[in-house]
Amino acid sequence: MVQRMSQSNLESPVLKQIREDMDVYDRDGEKIGEVEDVFLGSVGEEADDFGQGPATANAPVDPPANSWLEDFAEAFTGQDEMPETLRARLLRSGFIRIDGSGFFASDYYATPEQIASVADDRVQLNVHRDELIKR
Repeated sequence: MVQRMSQSNLESPVLKQIREDMDVYDRDGEKIGEVEDVFLGSVGEEADDFGQGPATANAPVDPPANSWLEDFAEAFTGQDEMPETLRARLLRSGFIRIDGSGFFASDYYATPEQIASVADDRVQLNVHRDELIKR
């Protein structure tokens, strides 16, 4: 069964249905890769609509080594200079990080708005691979 997601569907947010290792396909049905991480975001959609909540997520003090937070921070540092506005948006609304398929494949980030549906072990996007944020 395929469940279509919308921004107003608060009972079952799309990111909460996604787990690591699910296959990810673009709008053309081409496999992009597998879900590597899911970040649910720092504020819910309803609070965000009313301007409540932080613009960015605060990192805990002294996160444990090799944590998802450390991996996340690494993704936004170094040679991958991501604009602050985009970084804040990803932190606020959440995202999935996709481990790209293929020898020279990149990792990608998809926002909840770019996810068309989630069914079984498959995430279907409503965009092409080239429209995703590349790591």
